[in-house]
Amino acid sequence: MSHRPAAHDGMPVADLDGPFARVVKLAERTGLPEVSLGTSYGTPALLVKGKSFVRMKDAETLVVMCALEEKEMLLELDPALFFETDHYKGWPAMLVHLQAIDDASLTQRLIAAWREKAPRKLSADFSA
Repeated sequence: MSHRPAAHDGMPVADLDGPFARVVKLAERTGLPEVSLGTSYGTPALLVKGKSFVRMKDAETLVVMCALEEKEMLLELDPALFFETDHYKGWPAMLVHLQAIDDASLTQRLIAAWREKAPRKLSADFSA
């Protein structure tokens, strides 16, 4: 991540563990610019320019922003990894079974989610 805050809800970032620590580490490896650690709906999240692009829903589920067309394709292609509840129908976000997704696929989802929320110029200037 380009910006790593010193603390998250009073806890040093270095002390983050559990499933979200994996998400943070993968996001750091991508070199996505203007990413910070924060919260969204009371859960740990990654933000780009203050906008959430990925967050924990619960200990096993990640909410990832994505284009609706891409979401429909992924839900159909791999329902073991990607799913939605009624709450997310029609919204540009899908749910991911965090324990089932491999690092390469999760990294792709993080980059795509970042691109959905990043300002156009920032996204255009980033090459993955």
